[in-house]
Amino acid sequence: MKISSIVIPSVILFLCFGNGLKAQDTREYEERKARLEKEIEIIDRQLSENADRSRSELSRLTLVRTKISGRNALIRETDRQIRRYSDNIYLTQRKINGLNAKLDTLSSYYEKLIINAYKNRDAKVWYMYILASDDLGQAFRRYGYFKNLSSQTRVQADKIRDTRAELEDQKTRLGTLKAEAEKIQAERRAEVASLQKEEAEAESIVAALKRNKTRYQKELAAKKRQVEALDKEIQRIIAEAMKASRNKEGKDEIDYQLAGEFAKNKGKLPWPAKGAVVDRFGQHYHPVFTNVKLPFNNGISIALPAGTAIDAVFDGVVKQIVVMPGYNQCVLVQHGNYFSFYCKLKSTAVKTGDKVRTGQKIGIVDTINGETQLHFQIWQGSKPQNPESWLRKP
Repeated sequence: MKISSIVIPSVILFLCFGNGLKAQDTREYEERKARLEKEIEIIDRQLSENADRSRSELSRLTLVRTKISGRNALIRETDRQIRRYSDNIYLTQRKINGLNAKLDTLSSYYEKLIINAYKNRDAKVWYMYILASDDLGQAFRRYGYFKNLSSQTRVQADKIRDTRAELEDQKTRLGTLKAEAEKIQAERRAEVASLQKEEAEAESIVAALKRNKTRYQKELAAKKRQVEALDKEIQRIIAEAMKASRNKEGKDEIDYQLAGEFAKNKGKLPWPAKGAVVDRFGQHYHPVFTNVKLPFNNGISIALPAGTAIDAVFDGVVKQIVVMPGYNQCVLVQHGNYFSFYCKLKSTAVKTGDKVRTGQKIGIVDTINGETQLHFQIWQGSKPQNPESWLRKP
């Protein structure tokens, strides 16, 4: 009995707590699903709206493969949610089985009470039975039995009614869970079908790239020149900013307190805009011509809807606004000895020397060669950083 008294409440507590976790899991699933669907929608829009414009095949391949990656992530999220529904269906069915067994037990006991009540339905029989008691104690016990029989019958009937109501609730819950699980499974089938189409599109682009290797090499050379020019300009601006921070006595006037606050927020900085990362930090190789090294990427590119506002990721000072080929307007913000760089802007909402706050609007993203993408970088002094390690997880 001791074991039962400990185990049963623990199981109930586990199931109740587990239901809370399932609700939280469902909310998190919906949030992740919405984010992934939004990123896929952004890429779809860029591909469809600019289908008739001149676009690099490599750029198209990057967008399509980013969409494929997002679609795979969406399918994985759906699979996890399907497993959660399966677990809930299993637990609910077990509860229904337990309630059915409980109902059988309650009904059997109730039947015995009714039979006893029927046998003792005549008040005269009760009266004579009490008078025939051997002593006063037995008489009181017999009187109590007859008095409580009716009450026990009513209590048992209430228990049966409550159990039947709970059983119906659980059956309704089971039906809802099964319907929702089927809906999720249908969504998964649709996602898989879309994935297959996107993979076929990627294969088609790969074939086109192979056929036009010479043209691609010219595009790559032009892109390399733009990247190198941008990198040199950023390094020049940062070097000048660091040099200008020294006063006439040679004392360093960099705001290291601000830099310290910036450093403390690594992994917590807000995104300059919400979208899909289509080009990541670091050294990459061509996805088709695997021996061809692409220009080193000192930042990330984020695909965005046209007209998206770009926000500062931290407090700082606008050091310079420059215009670069292939990148249009670019804003450099200094945060002590850290720098954030926002490029491919159509317009700016700040000017050189302005103090900006976290979340303040920097400008509006531009559409360049059919691509609406923010190019974003973070530097610590003269060293480029991986922006995704500084920004909070989406």
